[in-house]
Amino acid sequence: MNYKMIRFVISWVLKVEGMLMLLPALVGAMYQEKAGFAYLIWGLLCIAAGLILCFRKPSNMEIYSRDGFVCVSLSWVVLGVFGAVPFVITGEIPFYINALFEIVSGFTTTGASILSDVEALSHASLFWRSFSHWIGGMGVLVFLLAIIPLSGGSHMNLMRAESPGPSVGKLVPKVRATARILYLIYFGMTIVELIFLLIGKMPFLEAMMITFGTAGTGGFGVRNT
Repeated sequence: MNYKMIRFVISWVLKVEGMLMLLPALVGAMYQEKAGFAYLIWGLLCIAAGLILCFRKPSNMEIYSRDGFVCVSLSWVVLGVFGAVPFVITGEIPFYINALFEIVSGFTTTGASILSDVEALSHASLFWRSFSHWIGGMGVLVFLLAIIPLSGGSHMNLMRAESPGPSVGKLVPKVRATARILYLIYFGMTIVELIFLLIGKMPFLEAMMITFGTAGTGGFGVRNT
């Protein structure tokens, strides 16, 4: 098993999650919420942790079939464990187990929630909660396939481990190009829905969060009703 390569993939997961947290931080800044600062600090810490983990590039960049399953399993664990922390820091979901349940429900597009009053959350946390559906809808490893430089059959082994079902197909010969095409389609569908909701006179941020919840097929809402 290529442990150094597994560490390398996990470092990318941390860096990407940290960068994605900068978006709710921006939303918090727009609405002058203290919660946005929590997302900014924790996002930067995740990026720093990722940079530390990948300080040395593995000499063998191959991911074997067994490594692929380990990478995918650990990636989802890391996403949930680190993604739940901002809810606790902001005090909006003070108990870590509840925060973990909420964010795992988001990333796995399950849609179950421990919240009885969704509207009590800050705009930053509402955004992160809904955005987790969009991130998990395609699978973060599919995103990483498009950007991580891997060799040999590594891309295919990661995709097999990430995708449900007994077999995985490719749209084009290269898996990286397939991942990019899939994300272009996903992004396009997201934009189309956002445009339709805006035409229906829904506020922009609310339209965006509703779009994240439906594009990822999770169903997180932003209203108690």
